[in-house]
Amino acid sequence: MQLKILLPSRIFAAITHVKRIVAETATGQYGFLPQRLDCTAALVPGILSYETTDADVVYIAIDQGVMVKTGEIVVVSVRNAIGGAHLGKLHEAVDQEFKLLSENEKNVKQVMAKMESSFMLRLLRFQEH
Repeated sequence: MQLKILLPSRIFAAITHVKRIVAETATGQYGFLPQRLDCTAALVPGILSYETTDADVVYIAIDQGVMVKTGEIVVVSVRNAIGGAHLGKLHEAVDQEFKLLSENEKNVKQVMAKMESSFMLRLLRFQEH
């Protein structure tokens, strides 16, 4: 298989000769082999692993995203990814960095909701006058 990991701003990795891929979804871990039927999967923050014919298992910490398998091509599109570290350190990275980003996004969404409601109230007051 061919595996391509995409981030919003760049291609994180493009790997050929992949024998198997294991990814985490909201309902558990799933393995993908070359003969598996075409499918899509919503990924949660966690560890994606793959094995090539030339190397051992490689682990990459990924943020939430989507995986699409079409024939021999697997495309993973995620917001963030970290590779090249020991498996234990990747789990720490997922806990620290990705969950921190999620908290920051929640805070931004709360602020945006407050700004939108304030804008709507001012607009209503303006229309009344």
